[in-house]
Amino acid sequence: MLVTDGPYAETKEQLGGILVLEARDLKHAVELISKHPGVKAGPFEIRPTEDLSAIVTESERRRAKTT
Repeated sequence: MLVTDGPYAETKEQLGGILVLEARDLKHAVELISKHPGVKAGPFEIRPTEDLSAIVTESERRRAKTT
């Protein structure tokens, strides 16, 4: 007889979420994320992304229209 956990990845392998930081550079991003309480639970992966300024501006514009 064989018992398995099923076709799902183990909990420790699951993606816990995505944080978007606005940082000047990698050093600044590490400084910011080091203050996050989740760092005590495990590692965080930091990846650069494109400039999100246009997306943020559009989002702020849409929110301003609804208020």
